[in-house]
Amino acid sequence: MKRGIGIPEAQGLYNPEFEKDNCGIGMVTDIKGRKSNKIVKMAVQVLERLEHRGAVGADPTTGDGAGVLIQIPDEFFRTKVKNLPEEGKYGVGMIFFPQNKVERNLCEEIIEKIIIEEKQEIITWRDIPVNKDQVGKTAELSRPYIKQIFIKKSEKIENFELRLYIIRKRIENKIRELKLEQEEFFYIPSMSSKTIVYKGLLLANQSFYKDLEDETVKSSIALIHQRYSTNTFPSWDLAQPFRYLIHNGEINTVKGNVNWMTAREPELFNEVFGSEISKIFPVQLAEKSDSANLDNAIELMLCSGKSLLEVASIMIPPAWEKNTEMSKEMKDYYEYYSGLIEPWDGPASLVMTDGSQVLGKLDRNGLRPARYLITKDDIVILASEAGTIDIDPADIKENGRLQPGKVLLIDTKAGRILSDEEIEKKLISKSDFGKWLKKKKVLDDLDKVNSRYDEDFESI
Repeated sequence: MKRGIGIPEAQGLYNPEFEKDNCGIGMVTDIKGRKSNKIVKMAVQVLERLEHRGAVGADPTTGDGAGVLIQIPDEFFRTKVKNLPEEGKYGVGMIFFPQNKVERNLCEEIIEKIIIEEKQEIITWRDIPVNKDQVGKTAELSRPYIKQIFIKKSEKIENFELRLYIIRKRIENKIRELKLEQEEFFYIPSMSSKTIVYKGLLLANQSFYKDLEDETVKSSIALIHQRYSTNTFPSWDLAQPFRYLIHNGEINTVKGNVNWMTAREPELFNEVFGSEISKIFPVQLAEKSDSANLDNAIELMLCSGKSLLEVASIMIPPAWEKNTEMSKEMKDYYEYYSGLIEPWDGPASLVMTDGSQVLGKLDRNGLRPARYLITKDDIVILASEAGTIDIDPADIKENGRLQPGKVLLIDTKAGRILSDEEIEKKLISKSDFGKWLKKKKVLDDLDKVNSRYDEDFESI
């Protein structure tokens, strides 16, 4: 660890691979996809109401981390940046830079070079206005310099999110190779044409980002996170939300998950990436937290063409093996994917979004809480506990809790919540998984291999 920031190096009985945390999470979504500043304000209120689920250190003004993920606030950015293309045809990178100006300039040069190499156009850089007095003394020592970069989509590409993913991974790999003195300051919270992340080593009530105070910042989706790093070290980069995910709990299988994903990298192939797939390696970084690596895996699968629902069901499956109430088709689905990827297992509640759909889910045992309510004006509020927003009971259409292995799936483009029956149909209709399972090779079906040696077991 350099200058007391980030995660320490392995020493004694400590290893950064042990990094896990327990936190408060929340989500506010307009089912109909209506973007408004109201959704953002409600999410901030949820964050403040969950302050007791966060933590502080010896410095009472420095939190373990807090943040918010929203859709790209197009109306707001048009008041700050000239000549923006139409919504969806530009991406925004939120970037943490080293405090050292020389190293910061070097990072900017690398970012610009890689964007141009990937045949995208740089629109402009934007310095993020912040309230410096809203940061604790300890957090200020490790506060990165924060800027946004605006990237114009090339007319020659269709999958802009995939291109931004490749750009980001190339930037991260190149800067990691440089071994900068202030390497730990550099981090890219988000680089997307759909969503943006504002986060930091903050308390819930600290109004650090001035952008979030503007009434023209509008979204129909907002995810918030309040970090309590139980046996971990707080840092700016490990604050949540991550790029697709907010997560409360622990992924107890994370070491195996990361090792297996790393081991399979040489064999990975996907027609979406084609020959460019090596640009995104390494997918995982063992020194990051379990939540960060889970987010990396989610990102890879989403960019490879899987839907949000497929990703959640494959990576965090329910207890399906002995479930007598589950259909054979669903069991075939889970059995098929269990042979391709290990479950990311452990007590967890999480919410993920791709910018248009929002999915809430518990682990197979339901060992972390998540309560939700749906208002009569079609707003969904989900959080680690009830009571995060004052709603007149007369305005509540439905409330409840997420159940083990079940999902709450909101599609803001379709303007509705998908039922369990629709979710099952979407998953099993992709292919005949039962047929595939019957065709798979088992040991008894393999051809016998003739030994070059006499099988004289009695002499052994």
